Amino acid sequence: MRLLVEQMARARIYKPAKTSMQSGRAKTKLWVLDFEPAAARTIDPLMGWTSSPDTNAQVQLRFDTKEAAIAYAAKRGIEYQVVEPKAPKTLLKAYADNFKADRQDQWTH
Repeated sequence: MRLLVEQMARARIYKPAKTSMQSGRAKTKLWVLDFEPAAARTIDPLMGWTSSPDTNAQVQLRFDTKEAAIAYAAKRGIEYQVVEPKAPKTLLKAYADNFKADRQDQWTH
């Protein structure tokens, strides 16, 4: 008789940061639940591709609120870690500030 040992799934719940290619805040409003890899990736000797027997590593779930993501993980018995987002820096600067008479920075041109 074969005994299957089910590993406890672990997940991370976070709000994604804005990418460096964005100027706006698109795709940063939803909370994401990512599963941690349960097995290490292996390299295929013939093709050089990386693979893993863990299919949960491919799953990324999005939720409207942090509480919804936590409720989903708790209902399914998923061990989770919540990573709170850092507060964004607010830099209010107008284009006209580059040409102020009392400018503090040096000119770059």
